[in-house]
Amino acid sequence: MNNMEQKKRYSQFQAMFAISKASFRSITRSPSAVIFTIAFPLVFIIAFGFIKGGRIRLDVGLDPQSDTTSSVYRIFSNLPNVEIEQNKSISEMEHLLDRGRIDAILNFRPESNGKAMIEIVSGKASREKATFVQSVLSNIIDRQNMDYLHSVISSMDDDTRNRSHLTGAITELKETEREGPEYKMIDFILPGQLGFSILSAGVFGTAFVFFSLRQTMVLKRFFATPIKRGYIVLGEAISRLVFQLIGSAVIILLGRFVFGFTLIHGLSTALQMLALASIGLIVFMGFGFVVSGIAKSESVIPPIANIVTLPQFLLSGTFFPVDTFPHWLQYVSKVLPLTYLNDALRKVAFEGAGFSDISFQLFVLLAWGIFIYALAIRVFRWE
Repeated sequence: MNNMEQKKRYSQFQAMFAISKASFRSITRSPSAVIFTIAFPLVFIIAFGFIKGGRIRLDVGLDPQSDTTSSVYRIFSNLPNVEIEQNKSISEMEHLLDRGRIDAILNFRPESNGKAMIEIVSGKASREKATFVQSVLSNIIDRQNMDYLHSVISSMDDDTRNRSHLTGAITELKETEREGPEYKMIDFILPGQLGFSILSAGVFGTAFVFFSLRQTMVLKRFFATPIKRGYIVLGEAISRLVFQLIGSAVIILLGRFVFGFTLIHGLSTALQMLALASIGLIVFMGFGFVVSGIAKSESVIPPIANIVTLPQFLLSGTFFPVDTFPHWLQYVSKVLPLTYLNDALRKVAFEGAGFSDISFQLFVLLAWGIFIYALAIRVFRWE
């Protein structure tokens, strides 16, 4: 009777939170956990935060009314590293411009007086890139105008040349700027480093912890208590989630107040980013469970974990935009889950996207979560 009463009084939730509390203490006392979750990403943020500049590639939108027979357009469109978007309406391109997805909108149009006008619409989100677009176009126009004037002068006789006053140019450039937020290097770097931190914590932290608990027979001792296995995993997950959210909050706040990281809607955007961080951590912990399940010794964990993490660190837009890679490599990038977490974090932070706007990214993360946890169930060992 006494045993029955004790079982009734036993609380699975209290036991789970006791595990979480103990696990959280062990995490905060682990130098590697602090380094991978907070210190290492902050080093990259500080390093890149002072770097000015942007991507090499120029992404421009073409007004649907543009004259594509223009010689300036033909020269510009054939330049290396120039990508022209032609299949969207002007309102869609303005939306992309305001969010830094393209660098400028161009309209090549002939004038009734025989001259040509090129309108370039820029935005604050890609101001530096738009300036570079304008510079490239100006160089092309200057060469075209000089060639034209030289040919006209060469065709004149001396008397006509002396009496002529050649003014104007055959092509002119006109620039206007739209209002909107300015896109800075930190707006690209910080979400990538946040994703880096989440992946590191999910894979390395989970793999080492559960392998250690199994090797030291702690998990076996848990089985001697009434707590269920699921609550053991939940207890560890909660501790990691709390620690990661604290680390993520530190990264976001440092980026905002030291480097001017854009949180388009302030606190609500920061909370959305923390929610995404939680989703990402849950998915990446599945990779950690798989690694701890297949590792035969503690020394094997780092190589296996690096096989999982290194391709994602390098190819998922953590340090460099995915579209700067060769096309064949971009296909690899678009398979990796960290690519979609980084993309979702950037859209929420700078573009003000809601969860409905990043539904595709969330769907891919969910699909990866289902797959990796199904695999983790097959390979995970308690003893």
